[in-house]
Amino acid sequence: MVQVTLTYTGDLHCEAEHEPSGDTLVTDAPKDNRGRGAAFSPTDLVATSLGTCVATIIGIQAQDLGLDVEGMEVTVEKEMASNPRRIASLHTEVRMPRTFDADVRERLERAGRGCPVHHSLHPDVDAPITFVWPRESA
Repeated sequence: MVQVTLTYTGDLHCEAEHEPSGDTLVTDAPKDNRGRGAAFSPTDLVATSLGTCVATIIGIQAQDLGLDVEGMEVTVEKEMASNPRRIASLHTEVRMPRTFDADVRERLERAGRGCPVHHSLHPDVDAPITFVWPRESA
């Protein structure tokens, strides 16, 4: 079990401490919800969690296969809905730094789509994950 302790520091800001490491991060309400947008919003952290989880799980699978995926880039585009205010979509794009054979690509993609954060999202959140592989040189 991991504990995160949060303190509301006023003016729509929070500070969170990750107990095992002592690392901290701050959040701010987004500009479209009374904040200044001076830091990640709570829903930005959901998008960040999804992207880093996908990359981490792919990295684990790559290590197991003896492969190098350093330089992989992940972009998550978050869209909000209203009534109720919630995350409507998290579109994730994974850009791989090199190509592999079809079997390895399938294994890496399956690993990325199996990340725990992706599986933890509410079914109403549209959360596709697409992969972009470099073209093989002729």
